[in-house]
Amino acid sequence: MPTLFEQDAISSEGFIPLSMPEIRGNEWNYVKNCLDTNWISSVGAYVDRFEEGIATYLGVDWAVAVVNGTAGLHVALLVSGVGPDQEVIVPALTFVSPVNAIRYCQAWPVFIDVQPHTWQLDVEQVIDFVEQEYEFCKGILVNRRTGRRLKALLPVHLLGHPVDMDPLRELAAKYDLVLIEDATESLGARYRGRMVGTLADAAVLSFNGNKLISTGGGGMIVTDNESLAERARYLTTQAKDDPLEYIHQEIGYNYRLTNVLAAIGVAQLEQIDTYIAAKQKIAARYTEKLADIPGLTLPASADWASSVFWLYTVLVEERQYGIDSRALLRHLHQLGIQTRPLWHPIHTLKPYRHCQAHNIQVADYLYERALSIPCSVGLTEADQDRVIDALRVLARQST
Repeated sequence: MPTLFEQDAISSEGFIPLSMPEIRGNEWNYVKNCLDTNWISSVGAYVDRFEEGIATYLGVDWAVAVVNGTAGLHVALLVSGVGPDQEVIVPALTFVSPVNAIRYCQAWPVFIDVQPHTWQLDVEQVIDFVEQEYEFCKGILVNRRTGRRLKALLPVHLLGHPVDMDPLRELAAKYDLVLIEDATESLGARYRGRMVGTLADAAVLSFNGNKLISTGGGGMIVTDNESLAERARYLTTQAKDDPLEYIHQEIGYNYRLTNVLAAIGVAQLEQIDTYIAAKQKIAARYTEKLADIPGLTLPASADWASSVFWLYTVLVEERQYGIDSRALLRHLHQLGIQTRPLWHPIHTLKPYRHCQAHNIQVADYLYERALSIPCSVGLTEADQDRVIDALRVLARQST
């Protein structure tokens, strides 16, 4: 009999993906309506409906649909006044998108570590770093090392769990800093009872294929600031100044979402509460069933947070579990179970090694050990049991 390690790459029971979109509502009907009426481009009723629906769901005044979350971050930074040779504080552990968006504005990221409990931006370190490394002069914060102005804070709500936002809001108010939430992974999460995406000057959402609700691609800028929203809408539609003539007084961007994708988004948004409940149920079941496996550390939630568990992620301690996270990834792949490591800490990547990074330790620790396991909204209990059983058997065989 072959051992568990020697089985074929795809199990006879089928492949379990990491995080798949769930299509169970009105998607086909709404897309067909777009096709039947020829409203398939970046203008149409579903764009308006999607924007209005997101704004209503979050309880914000304005929502501007964009082609993806990265475009949303770029424009949110631009319309908030972030520009050349300014600095933006961002976590060292994140998908690269918000950091790239900072550089699109010709500004510079400053990397701060995440904290070890919830894996979110270490807010205490942010405050200490700002107070110690910047000089407040003539109403602006200037980095004593680089000579550049600190303009913005860009916390990223990682993996479905919120950042501790109130201290950041106080810091931003104290020093007149822009505060932008990257909520691309955490739509529906709550911070002290308040929706993520409503806690800053602006926030950005993503509807990528593996997100809680998906349009295949797509994003949204949300805000209570009407002028910021109007400017975002202007820049994302090529900065066109005349309804008929092609007059452009500024450089704009072709960043608007299409009506077809917005139609999918409208249908997905109708299911969001059901999807969140499914994610939380999956997470609770993993936490119950995996809690006694030596060497697996399960995700924690702060008592002030309600996570949507976008990606259920565990830490693998090689000494206790028997193999490291990357070996576990390979063994699970042999069983037809897709998993994924966390992102390389951004300050270690070639484009960003020269940027300022403050005492990064936890991000490196998490990167080496973290593994996200299957948690699609539509994950069945049978497939979840396969994942759980594999994690148990692999731990036994490797010790």
